[in-house]
Amino acid sequence: MDADARGEPGLDELIHRIEEIVRRLDSDSLGLDDALVLFEEGVGHLGRAREILARTELRIEELIGPEGEAVRDLGQPGSAGRDDGDDA
Repeated sequence: MDADARGEPGLDELIHRIEEIVRRLDSDSLGLDDALVLFEEGVGHLGRAREILARTELRIEELIGPEGEAVRDLGQPGSAGRDDGDDA
């Protein structure tokens, strides 16, 4: 289940919000309290973005292996990682 299906922001949304937070933090118009609130929000978004990227990396390794040596056939149910010896 992806992030959108769970009602959570996806990676693109997180990155967009982090960029927005950085722009606001770079401005001189924020007070310390507001800056701290934004900083905390940004740290939370960064953590979620890292989780998404880690899950994506694991999925890629499942599909092509950690060294990228071979693409596994995961498109057909029951065929992943199994050699039934029928080459005909």
